[in-house]
Amino acid sequence: MKNRQLIKAMKEIYIKNIAGRLGVKEWQVENCAGLFEEGATIPFISRYRKEKTGGLDDVEVAEVRHWTDVFAEMEKRKETVLETIGAAGALTEELRSRIEACVDARELEDLYLPFRPKRRTRATAAKEAGLEPLADRMYEVAVADPAQEASKYLNDKVKTVEDALSGARDIIAERLSETASVRETLRQIFSTRRLVTKATKKASSPEAGKYRGYFDYSEPISRMAPHRVLAVLRAESEGFISLKIDADAEKCGNKMYYDFCQERRYPAKALGEQIRMAVDDAYKRLLEPSITNEVLAQAKEKADLASVRVFGENLRQLLLAPPVGQKRVLAIDPGLRTGCKVVCLDAQGSLLHYETIFPHPPANEKIKAIRAVSEMISRYGIEVIAIGNGTAGRETEAFIRRIPLPEGVKVYSVSEDGASIYSASEVAREEFPDQDVTVRGAVSIGRRLMDPLAELVKIDPKSLGVGQYQHDVDQSLLKEKLDNTVESCVNSVGVNLNTASPYLLSYVAGIGPALASNIVEYRSEHGPYKSRRELLNVKRLGDKAFEQCAGFLRIPGAANPLDNSAVHPECYHLVEKMASDLGVGASELVGNESLISKITPQKYVEGDFGLPTINDIISELRKPGRDPREEVKDFEFSEDIHSIEDLAAGMGLPGIVTNITAFGAFVDIGIKQNGLIHVSKMGVRHLTDPSKVLKLRQHVMVEVTDVDLDRNRIALRLLK
Repeated sequence: MKNRQLIKAMKEIYIKNIAGRLGVKEWQVENCAGLFEEGATIPFISRYRKEKTGGLDDVEVAEVRHWTDVFAEMEKRKETVLETIGAAGALTEELRSRIEACVDARELEDLYLPFRPKRRTRATAAKEAGLEPLADRMYEVAVADPAQEASKYLNDKVKTVEDALSGARDIIAERLSETASVRETLRQIFSTRRLVTKATKKASSPEAGKYRGYFDYSEPISRMAPHRVLAVLRAESEGFISLKIDADAEKCGNKMYYDFCQERRYPAKALGEQIRMAVDDAYKRLLEPSITNEVLAQAKEKADLASVRVFGENLRQLLLAPPVGQKRVLAIDPGLRTGCKVVCLDAQGSLLHYETIFPHPPANEKIKAIRAVSEMISRYGIEVIAIGNGTAGRETEAFIRRIPLPEGVKVYSVSEDGASIYSASEVAREEFPDQDVTVRGAVSIGRRLMDPLAELVKIDPKSLGVGQYQHDVDQSLLKEKLDNTVESCVNSVGVNLNTASPYLLSYVAGIGPALASNIVEYRSEHGPYKSRRELLNVKRLGDKAFEQCAGFLRIPGAANPLDNSAVHPECYHLVEKMASDLGVGASELVGNESLISKITPQKYVEGDFGLPTINDIISELRKPGRDPREEVKDFEFSEDIHSIEDLAAGMGLPGIVTNITAFGAFVDIGIKQNGLIHVSKMGVRHLTDPSKVLKLRQHVMVEVTDVDLDRNRIALRLLK
């Protein structure tokens, strides 16, 4: 009973901490944690358990999940710490209480530090020489004349009084460096100081140019923007700069000495000199490098969190880019010397035909290429053309637009980021075992236009070129954020149960790779699914998995129209009751605004289904299965701009946002180099988050403000 109460008390500590971090109510966190323990997924909780979460969205629920996982790991760490200290016979009730009350990993490690197994140190050698009793008496200010006291400890290993005093100081210095209050005091001091950098000899090398702004740099570490923290740390790790935190050693030493004396009493002069020497040694040799590393690690942790948020938002925008839908596509992977790889896809994305054309130098087979493209458009009833935006993409688009196209056939530029990764992946080999990487790449470009989400889930999100310093941030944190984002996007759009690939299905709440394969296998054996309930016949797909996934799966043309909506099967009875009260069948209610407007939501509140759920059901009945993504828009680059040499300050140009960072947004203006709109050039004063103004793949008008030919850099200003 006592143990259960203790666990409950620990959970309450963590719940309170999480609620404070996220600015939500404790009951919201507690309910989320309970749902996680029951096996509920983030999309399911945010979409179908709003009454229990108070309407937390998927990002907020994911944050709760992150911190519950963090504290679960902390609990495991506490067990190790308590076990180790207990084995050493040093675990007091006070120490146990302090450890159990920890919600900060640094505080926990500070408490553990004096007891943690460590490598051999100067203090270890001093203890082995029998000097710990001397250090204890000096540390407790229990001796007036340290030299006289030290003379009692001379032996074969300790030849002189100074040797004894030096060893005792080593023990005291290590003890001070492992004192939690000392470390926390210095952390607070260091975290308010400036980070100072200096160029090293290696900075003269050509590859150091991108770090030029940090060769002689100083800024309060607490105010550093995330991208600058990551840039400085990368420059230091690559050896181009050295860095330090400019804490005043003398003032820090004075603070340590004053606090030491306050806890005990001011020692006599001779002992005071010895203590001060130990304090200065502890600071310079042990504490300054350790606290510097901790403060830098904390700054990086904050920078990682901010950068990962940018990655997640950019990925969300990329995945939710407008689809052209099920249309017959001619897709081109452009090239110069090796030619342009062309594929024709049917409305389901299946490969119908492929060939290579050579409209550009050195072959210059323009007439032959025009005939080939025209014939493919006619033969396969092409409705849209997708052109990769990589090498020769601009030239290929110009070539295609000069061909007389059938009325209604539109041309789109498609991002190639990650296409080469997909082409060589196991996923691509499974889909097209008989085709080479060039054909697979062209197919991916075409499918991206049809449905960006369905195609991009096959690629590692880190290969999609969104965000900043992706290789510098915490990789496990980045993976967690990107996986959550992909899952959120897939479930917010919904998945066609009868056409989805196993890769897309694996991101549906509650499914995963194994069940996704089983779902596709069942579909292959028994034909298209006719109802959601049929999923319960799939191998290893039980009631819990069905509960989690069913609401996110769609069956167009199902006998029950609710099977093609976001209404969860657990709520079908509510829709039937609404329809019955109106004197119609449930199928007649779906999409019938005149009937839906007569529904009184409060009338159908029951049990766990409150107003949020009822209102969601009514919204879905109005537009069942509605795709939340926007419609795709036409776009053309300026015909007069082909290289950076064609640019001049003052030019107004159309562009497409390709990446958003904390310091600005990169824009494709139709040439090899992307331009940068700095956050200060977005027309909003004191803007700190560019994503508040711009979205990935957004069409914009920009003005060229500066062109740096030497560094291939283009500065832009946002016009609209």
